[in-house]
This record gives sequence, structure tokens and C-alpha cells, in this order.
Amino acid sequence: MGYQFDFGALLPYWPQFALGVWLTIQLSVASTIAGFVLGTLCAIGRTGSSPLVRKIVGGYVEIIRNTPLLVQIFLIYFGIATLGIRIPANVSAVIALVINIGAYVSEIIRAGIESIPKSQLEAAECLGLSPTQIYRHVILQPAVERVYPALTSQFVLLMLASSITSQISAEELTAAANRIQSDTFRSFETYVVIGILYIALSYLMRMALNGVGLLVFKRRRKLGTAL
Repeated sequence: MGYQFDFGALLPYWPQFALGVWLTIQLSVASTIAGFVLGTLCAIGRTGSSPLVRKIVGGYVEIIRNTPLLVQIFLIYFGIATLGIRIPANVSAVIALVINIGAYVSEIIRAGIESIPKSQLEAAECLGLSPTQIYRHVILQPAVERVYPALTSQFVLLMLASSITSQISAEELTAAANRIQSDTFRSFETYVVIGILYIALSYLMRMALNGVGLLVFKRRRKLGTAL
């Protein structure tokens, strides 16, 4: 084999790599925050007393979990466009990622809610806490704390899955790499570089989420661990 590795050929393209990383971070942060809110609301609805809401949320979760993310992205980007509504690629990417991650977050938080012992609810009622206080302090916050490691892993997977949005021309890291390798014909070197960048982003995201966990959960802050 006469192939000569040349990573130096990629040096002039570092601004494009940087822009791709920056957009990947933006997509991940926006989708993580909005997806967490959506998933929490769905989990509350799924464990609530309304049969209609439970069925609606259950249907949404099953549809999302049983269809590929790429199909969901295409439906948002191309499907809505057929109705005469043009949505920018980056916005479509965020919407699709939020809808996708919301279903998975919903199931994770629902598991946390259902793990709360009924004895704790009875104790809270005996203390005279209002229903809002009970749900916030006795159910929701402890539930999220219990499943926080699973949520962290899911959000890191979301960041990695954002690479699929390159299929609708969202200019994130993988899209930048595709363009660079087509210009340089250095496919191996290009994808090695973005592989390293994705590993770095994964570690940074875990560190950031670990910091959030230490900030939000007092008990874990005392223990010195958010996971």
C-alpha cells in the first residue's frame, strides 16, 4: 500500500472544524435543555390521573422510540416544507432532537417517579405539605436525582446523535468533516480528527453535567459526586 498519511493537510481547515464543534455544542445544549423540560412534562402526564393524557403521552413515546431518528429529522425538515413552511436546517435539527430525546427522558424520569415509596408521600401529607410541595420536593426532585446518571448518558448519546443532522445540511461537526474530506481527499485523517473531537466533547459534556448535578442535588454535593 502506497498511501501516505498527512494530517498536516487538514491544518488550514481548523476554522471549519471549530465552527462544526461550536454548532454541535449549540445543538446539544439547546436540545438537552428543551428535551429535559419536554420529557419531564411527559413523565408527569404519564404518571398522572388522566387516562387521556396517559394515552397521548404513551403513543408519543412509542412512536418516537420505534422510528429512526433520521426518519424523524426528514419528517420535520422535508415534511413540513411540503406544507409550504420553510424551517432552517439548524432549527429543524433542534426540533427533531428535542422530540426524540423527550421520549427517552420521559421514560427515564417516569421510572424515577415510580420508584418513590408511597410511605414518603404519606409522611409528607402528615407533615401538612401542599400537593405542589409534595410533587416538587418529595416526588420530582428525588426522582430526577435517582435517574440522573441515566439522564447524563442519554444526553451524551444525544450529542453524538446530532451528527445525523448533517443529512439535512446542518453545519455541525460531521457536516464540516464531510466537506473537508471532499476537498482534501483525506478521508481517514479527517474522520480520525472528528472522532477525537467527539471523544473530547463527550468528556466535556459529562463534566458539565456532573457540575450541574453537584449544583442542583445537595445530597450528592455533600458526597462529592453527581453520578
